[in-house]
Amino acid sequence: MSIFSKSKTITAAAAVIAVAGLISRLLGLVRDRVLASQFGAGDILDSYYAAFQVPDLIFNLIIFGALSAGFIPIFVGLLANEDKRKYSDNSTAWDFTNNVISIFGAGLIFFGVVFYFIAPDLLAKILPGFNAEKLALTTAMARVMFLSPIFLGMSAIVGGALQSYRRFLFFSFAPAMYNLGIIFGALVLVKYFGPIGLAYGVVAGAFLHLLIQLPDLIALGWRYRLSFKPAEKSFLKMLKMTGPRVLTMATNQINLLVVAAIASTLTAGSFAIFNFANNLQALPLGILGLSLAMAAFPVLSSAFAKKNDKEFETAFVSTFNKILFLMLPSSLFLILVSRQLVNIILQTGKFEAADAVMTSVAMSIFAVSLFAQALTPLISRAFFARQDTMSPFYLSVVSVLANILLSIYFSEKYGVLGLAAAFTVSTVLNFMLMLLWLKIKAKTVSFYKILFPSIKILFASIAFGLAVRAIIFVFEKLDLVNDISCCLISGGFGSAIFLIVAYLLKVDELQSFARIVKSKFTKRNNSEIKIG
Repeated sequence: MSIFSKSKTITAAAAVIAVAGLISRLLGLVRDRVLASQFGAGDILDSYYAAFQVPDLIFNLIIFGALSAGFIPIFVGLLANEDKRKYSDNSTAWDFTNNVISIFGAGLIFFGVVFYFIAPDLLAKILPGFNAEKLALTTAMARVMFLSPIFLGMSAIVGGALQSYRRFLFFSFAPAMYNLGIIFGALVLVKYFGPIGLAYGVVAGAFLHLLIQLPDLIALGWRYRLSFKPAEKSFLKMLKMTGPRVLTMATNQINLLVVAAIASTLTAGSFAIFNFANNLQALPLGILGLSLAMAAFPVLSSAFAKKNDKEFETAFVSTFNKILFLMLPSSLFLILVSRQLVNIILQTGKFEAADAVMTSVAMSIFAVSLFAQALTPLISRAFFARQDTMSPFYLSVVSVLANILLSIYFSEKYGVLGLAAAFTVSTVLNFMLMLLWLKIKAKTVSFYKILFPSIKILFASIAFGLAVRAIIFVFEKLDLVNDISCCLISGGFGSAIFLIVAYLLKVDELQSFARIVKSKFTKRNNSEIKIG
């Protein structure tokens, strides 16, 4: 099979994304370990993470907001229309792609130039708790980092086209390349340029993020041709769909800026601890949860375009239950072994024991909402596939307001742990509101088909948690301090119990995964929804 082949089922596509996600997340752990070891939870890493705020704001508003809601459904529609007219070169789809690249590329360059000059004053307002020296370093890093949205923006457009073709391999490995660039910056560039080398590493990673995807797109027949047509019909349609999504991203970015402002007033290192804890708890999220949501998006878009309600519901419910099947035990595992994981990954070099304790507690608080973090992107994509971008916006405003108010209140009492708690509460609230509203809007989505399997998965997950805790208890009683052994043995024993209970309860998701694995060896066709 060619490395340029497309995935045939949602799970096959998700498997490709998950493997690449695993590699990327492992590199992310290496990245965090390097950063923690070299700099600890202090001013330099506070500046480093704070420097991302405005570049990320622009990228998410201009590029991610547009692509996540509008680009793929329109690109898929253009491909479908061209297939019906028996066009062989997909010229309309490629023209649309080049037009988006040209217009959004110009926009990113413009905002980059503007930001370079206003950065000092803007960051001083965003980060009121930073002293002059810390603010100067943050500004210098942010100015360099603003090159990264240009590369990431182009990469996101390329990746959107690849997803539309169900070509997930190189698209999925792009984040791994991004992490490699950051690691290179921390290990090599910092030696020559000082802390600003971290920012150069971010830019290098963004360039590699784009570079790895280009050969796959070129293999599909794409060639860049300058096209600057803001009034073109498909582009205007994308903007119309994008508007509400941009507003949604804007509210989320305002939320992040408020959290950054609050974190800047807390103890030095709070920003770093917040990000370390968030990165660790998100490990299974990127590997398992998001991969399924991303793989399902083209299927949901295609089902809605064909007005096939049954296919839409089957794809959504099946993916929802699979995500829950993977995320609930993952959440419990992260909560139960948070201290051991932080010791293994972060507690080295300049990262002190007190920082490790605080990070592990914050990580446990984050992990409570892991299931909601994983399912919300799927629900969002269900709305986007239905070309409804307003509903996620309205609901995000509610959850963002809740997070801001709770962050202000909790941080006064609990510091950085209060920020983690506010995030968890608001994330679960957003999930519940979005699922309820999707049921109201898309009447074909059955709550029964979600609720009944969820109860069985919950029971199996509780058995998993009890098994993991039993192994940890044994380690504590025997005074064994090998954190790696504790995680491996408890995780393995818990997984075995989880699978046994899931089998006894006849959890459909276990049987589905088993059929897929079996089909790989027997070469039989499985019953999953095809996406190609």
